[in-house]
Amino acid sequence: MIKNAEAVRTLEKEILRKELPDFLRNIRLVEAMYKEAVSLGVFPPQDRLSGLDVDIKIARVINSVSKTS
Repeated sequence: MIKNAEAVRTLEKEILRKELPDFLRNIRLVEAMYKEAVSLGVFPPQDRLSGLDVDIKIARVINSVSKTS
């Protein structure tokens, strides 16, 4: 049981800050996730335009927000 959650969060942030990004490792992870999505049948979507209406609504809301806040 974690008694001091804030100390654990601070330690995790410090470890992540020291860890350098590994481009090749990240590419391998993305490729593995893509292969898994394909094998599960969830990618690519059957209807390529599904969800486009939601994306358009979100874009309209974002673009309507004043840029000077």
